[in-house]
Amino acid sequence: MLIHLLFLTSLIAAAHSHNATKQPLNLNSFNPKIPPRGISASKRFEGSSNLVNLRYHMGPILSSPINLYLIWYGRWSPSHRLLIKDFLLSISHPSSPSPSVSQWWRTLSLYSDQTSANISSRLLISGEFSDHRYSHGKSLTRLSIQSIIAAAGGGAGGFAVDHRSGVFLVLTASDVAMQDFCRAVCGFHYFTFPSEVGYTLPYAWVGNSGAQCPEVCAYPFAVPGYMAGGGPGALRPPNGDPGVDGMISVIAHELAELASNPLVNAWYAGEDPTAPTEIGDLCEGLYGSGGGGGYMGEVMRDSGGRTFNLNGRNGRKFLVQWVWSPVLKACVGPNAID
Repeated sequence: MLIHLLFLTSLIAAAHSHNATKQPLNLNSFNPKIPPRGISASKRFEGSSNLVNLRYHMGPILSSPINLYLIWYGRWSPSHRLLIKDFLLSISHPSSPSPSVSQWWRTLSLYSDQTSANISSRLLISGEFSDHRYSHGKSLTRLSIQSIIAAAGGGAGGFAVDHRSGVFLVLTASDVAMQDFCRAVCGFHYFTFPSEVGYTLPYAWVGNSGAQCPEVCAYPFAVPGYMAGGGPGALRPPNGDPGVDGMISVIAHELAELASNPLVNAWYAGEDPTAPTEIGDLCEGLYGSGGGGGYMGEVMRDSGGRTFNLNGRNGRKFLVQWVWSPVLKACVGPNAID
């Protein structure tokens, strides 16, 4: 559920003391090594089926066409909003060049529920709400996210919500602080409480780390200063903005887990639903073939040196982590070369 930052904790401590489509990489490709004791040193290797026990716990998944309601909290530039929306709409855009975002999402479509229904491959942006006045201030808690959702779904200028297949994605601007942000999470997902919102629907929150902790939540597009000489250095983001490009990988992580475990009772590993290990968590830090053991995996660089592993609509490129396949019992992505 959460993007845990255990790798950062270990680095600070050190400083202070696949049904994947196989694609040839026809651009400049490389496999950067993550600094010692980084995220891929956690033994979550590409084919680590013996290290996890991902099970289905009989809960619902997002099997109907997914109606996504976007909430922009704080001030967002039109270009940043368009970039994030292009990623979201790329999920249902099969005509993007391979390896594509829609091919990446096909792994999600392998997950099914007790009725044999699979996660939907259709995602629609069914509503948008902009809270540019920071109605709940610039320092938020997890619970205040539900108040923001309630205002967007029922206030003036809000949207009418489909209570059957709706999900919320709350995105906070770079000047908004969130409880545990940068310290323990870069994003999280859960579900709304009827007492707060009036109904139960899944939601995810992701923050823009560009001004607060890019070296944490926009890694590897930014790296902490104490890593100097210990890794590849910051990689060039595919769209020129470390905060938003890093944010998109977090959005992908949270949407994958939201779709497969929307009410925290469907697909996860471990016995504690309050602290599940989900299909994004299992592949943290893996972006291509050859990942693990300190490497992020084979990714691509364009002629300008920008790093990516997926293509999207409107010629966009993205760097997004892989997800766990229930068929191959491994982390997979459409840019696999092995």
